[in-house]
Amino acid sequence: MINKIKRRCCLSLFLLILFCTQHSVSQSRGIENGQRYDRLVIRNVTIIDGKGTPARGPGDIIIQGNTIQSVRNTNQDPSAYKEEAHVLDGSGLYVLPGLINIHAHIHDSRAGHPLPFEYLYKLWLACGITTVRDVGSNYEKTLDEKRRSREGSVTAPRIFLYMTVWGETSQEVRERVREIKKLGGDGVKIFGMDRDIMRATLEESHKLGLRVAHHVGVEETDAWDDAEFGTTTIEHWYGVPDAALKGSQNFPYWYNYSNESDRFRYAGRLWREADPKKLQKVLQTMVKKGVNWCPTFVIYEANRDLQRAMNQPWFKEYLHPAVEEYFWPNPEYHGSYQWNWTTTDEVFWRENYHIWMKAVHDFADIGGVVGVGEDAGYIYMLYGFSLIRELELHHEAGFHPIDVIQNATGNNAKILGMEDRLGRIRSGYLADLIVVEGNPLHNLKFLYPTGVMDWEDGEIIHRGGVKWTIKDGFVYHGPTMLEDVKKIVEEAKANWGR
Repeated sequence: MINKIKRRCCLSLFLLILFCTQHSVSQSRGIENGQRYDRLVIRNVTIIDGKGTPARGPGDIIIQGNTIQSVRNTNQDPSAYKEEAHVLDGSGLYVLPGLINIHAHIHDSRAGHPLPFEYLYKLWLACGITTVRDVGSNYEKTLDEKRRSREGSVTAPRIFLYMTVWGETSQEVRERVREIKKLGGDGVKIFGMDRDIMRATLEESHKLGLRVAHHVGVEETDAWDDAEFGTTTIEHWYGVPDAALKGSQNFPYWYNYSNESDRFRYAGRLWREADPKKLQKVLQTMVKKGVNWCPTFVIYEANRDLQRAMNQPWFKEYLHPAVEEYFWPNPEYHGSYQWNWTTTDEVFWRENYHIWMKAVHDFADIGGVVGVGEDAGYIYMLYGFSLIRELELHHEAGFHPIDVIQNATGNNAKILGMEDRLGRIRSGYLADLIVVEGNPLHNLKFLYPTGVMDWEDGEIIHRGGVKWTIKDGFVYHGPTMLEDVKKIVEEAKANWGR
C-alpha cells in the first residue's frame, strides 16, 4: 500500500514538473504592442479559417514580416521554439483571419466637431478589424491615411478606398472615374443615378479595373441594372425588393423621399410589398451575373428596437461626445431621423427584417456571395462594435457561425478582389490575424472587445474579447487599444463645450 502511494506521489510530481516545464516554455515572450517582427510564432492555438470549415488544432502559425510562412500542427516538444525570440502563446485561445469591414466611413468629424482618426482606428483594431473599405469620407485625408497605413507609420487597419462618382452627364462621370483611378482609389461608390449615367460609370470603371459599390436607394436603377451593368456589390438593400415590386411601392401622396423621417419610416414597409416569386428571380439573376451583397443589417437595427440602440452598454466608456451629438435626432444630420418613432414603426421594421434576412440567406443558398459591413457613425451604431453586432445578425438570418466568419473574412476578401492574399490563415497570405479568448463558433459575443459576463467560483467575471490583432504583421494588444479609446473619450468629455 505504501509503495502504491509512493508511486502515485512520484507520478503526480512528474506530471507537475512536466506541466510546469511546458507552461514555462509556452509562455508568450518578446511581444510588444505595435511591433512587427522578422519572425513570430503563434503557438498551440485553435484555428478557425475563413474558408467555411470547422475549427482545427491545436496548431502553430509562423509569420515572417508581414506574411504567413506556414501553418502546421503544434509541436508538442516542450523545448520547441526555445530559440525563438518572439512567441505568442495561444493555449486555450482561438485564431481567426482578421475581420474585414467592407462598408466603413473614416469620419474626421461628427456634428461639426473634429473626430480623431486614432479613435476610429483603435476601436476597429480592438474589435479585430484589420481591413476596412471606406465608401465615403474626406478623400484627400483618407488617401493620405491609406498611404500611412500601408507604410505602417500609423496604428490603423488596412484601407481600401472607394470614392464617390458624381456628374450630370455620361462624359462627366467618365471623367470622374478616370480621376479616381489617377488619385489612387481602389474602386468607386455610386448612388442616386439615372440608368444612362450608371451605365457610363460602370463601363468606365470596368475599363480601368475599378470595382463598384452601389448604395442603392429608391431611384431609377435597381438590382436588375446592377446585374446588367456589372456592379460588384449592392450596399444595403433597397434595390433588391424594389426590383421585385409590381409597379411602385405603395407610398402615400404626401410622402417625400428627401424627408428622412418619411424615407426610413416607409422603408420599413418595403419588403412586404415585394412579390416572392419575382424576388427569387431577382436573386437568381444577381447570382448569375456575379453581383455580391453587403446587407448591413446592423445600421437599420434601431428602427426595430430604438431603446436598445440608444442604450448599448459600450456607449458609457467608448462613445465620443461628437458621435453622440450626431446620433441625437436632427434633420441636418443624415440618419438622425428618429423623432416620434412609434411602436408601429418598429413592428413594421421587425417584419421587414424577417423577410429581408430570409432573402439574404436564400441568396447565399443559391450561390450568392454575402459580405459584412457596418456603416457605423450613423443611427446609434458605434465603429467596430457594430461590425460584431452585424455578425450576430447574420447568425439570426440563419447563417451558421462558421459561415458568418466566412462572410466577414473569406467572402469580404473575394469582394475586394483580394481572395489570394486576405481572409485566410494560409501560407503565403498576408499576416492579418486575430487571437480571441473563447470560441466564437460557440458564442459570437466573444468577439466583442468587452467580452461577456460569466459566473465562476461564486462571482461574476468577464471573459472573451480579442486579445491580439495582427495587421500586416504588426501586433496590437486589443485591451490596450480599447484603453486608449477610453482615454480619448474621457479627454473629449472633459473638454467638451470649452
